[in-house]
Amino acid sequence: MRVLAAMSGGVDSAVAAARAVEAGHEVVGVHLALSRAGGTLRAGSRGCCTIEDSLDARRVSDRLGIPFYVWDFSERFRDDVIADFVDEYRAGRTPNPCMRCNEKIKFAALLERGIELGFDAVCTGHYATLVDGERGLELHRSSEEAKDQSYVLGVLTTEQLAHCMFPLGETPSKQLVRAEAERRGLAVAQKPDSYDICFIPDGDTKGWLAEKVGEEHGDIVDRAGSVVGSHDGAHSFTVGQRRGLKLGVPASDGKPRFVLEVKPVSNQVVVGPKEALAVASLAGGRYTWAGAEPEQPDEPFACDVQVRAHADPVPAVARIAGGEMIVDVEDPLTGVAPGQTAVLYDGTRVIGQCTIDRTVSAVPAPV
Repeated sequence: MRVLAAMSGGVDSAVAAARAVEAGHEVVGVHLALSRAGGTLRAGSRGCCTIEDSLDARRVSDRLGIPFYVWDFSERFRDDVIADFVDEYRAGRTPNPCMRCNEKIKFAALLERGIELGFDAVCTGHYATLVDGERGLELHRSSEEAKDQSYVLGVLTTEQLAHCMFPLGETPSKQLVRAEAERRGLAVAQKPDSYDICFIPDGDTKGWLAEKVGEEHGDIVDRAGSVVGSHDGAHSFTVGQRRGLKLGVPASDGKPRFVLEVKPVSNQVVVGPKEALAVASLAGGRYTWAGAEPEQPDEPFACDVQVRAHADPVPAVARIAGGEMIVDVEDPLTGVAPGQTAVLYDGTRVIGQCTIDRTVSAVPAPV
């Protein structure tokens, strides 16, 4: 099988590529250049897809004896990930750029080009597993729960999964992956994991957004609409935030207040008590299925829902109605914001996902 190994320059993708070679596949390594900034260098474990990372990926490819290429996807990344990130914040939402990158770049643009060039599959270092189920291919959690990445792969469609390979899915720990890299003589064996948003390597998301969106003064209001403070830009607030509110009017009960909602049209930030963050239901119109969809998706079906990459899944009932995926949770979730992704599970299997458009609070606002 002809396999395109997506090589980030990290240890996971390096070992995944090595295993694909060892399995007898015809493997070609490719690193995605997502920025044209010539001085883009890695700062410790911050960011990814830098010049340093591309050099590391090339060294690994040389060690494995496979061809290696760098593909410039910077324009697609700018349009599909960075611009989307800015637009979502302008709309008062809290996006996950890693989900969008997986959806639009690593498993859309890369896969499309790979298939055009005659490759059968894209191999990555994600921790997830593919299983042949009774109704076709299924995406499941990895055996390494701490590193499981099935959540960020929840955006993959059935067609995309048919061309994916995740060689690390059955590996029980990251330590074993690093040890294997050492045995194989891969220089990235002890390279630190990347974190933070790759296009904001200094981690100052608020400052970065201020440059892109600009500052516009507005009111901070309570659930009744009374003004309790002011802000310099609604985009710098996220649902569940407590620090940095600088409220001029204390709460009547003396308890801390949290961001409950961001309203871009009125440029208001709504705050309230912690218990008001509890969400009983969520819904989103942009939904997909990872493998076979439920036999009757318009009828309520039991599932678990996860709303963050490292959150615990919670029991829920979901259905499709009015063009939306609607999810009602058994126990309220805390601090769920529009723009986040809700991924549905059946045990370890990913059923599908939606981008959250709206939520219903478990605590009604005062009349």
